[in-house]
Amino acid sequence: MATVHDVLNQKGSQVFSIGSKASVLDAALLMNEHRIGGLVVLKSAKIEGIITERVVLRRVVAQRVDPADITVKEVMTSDVYCCKKDASIEEARGIFKNQRIRHLPVIDDKGMLVGMISIGDINGWQLNGQEKTIHYLKEYLYGEMSGI
Repeated sequence: MATVHDVLNQKGSQVFSIGSKASVLDAALLMNEHRIGGLVVLKSAKIEGIITERVVLRRVVAQRVDPADITVKEVMTSDVYCCKKDASIEEARGIFKNQRIRHLPVIDDKGMLVGMISIGDINGWQLNGQEKTIHYLKEYLYGEMSGI
């Protein structure tokens, strides 16, 4: 059974983070620079919160607040759902679905951040697996290489 650890091995475990005292503008610029949709908010290497594009849109832009004048701490989501790296893909998908979130920090047994996955990472992992299965089935049925 595939685990979150397998997904992290494929995509990498780099996590972009920001401090809670940074401005929302700084967070948005960092997300844009790295083409990511969320940042983990850390305090002394512990997860304090998460800030995502959706949070910026709803709690800053839609409220007509200047992102340079408000801190990450003022708008971040403090109740952060996490999963362990040995969680199954199905467990992670369930968290995404049931909690209606798109980013999920991954922690080790000591609660330390070891990576972050998105719903897109899970979808990509499963699509890749399905493409491989299709390739092998075609090869089995037709005795030819399909070049995937």
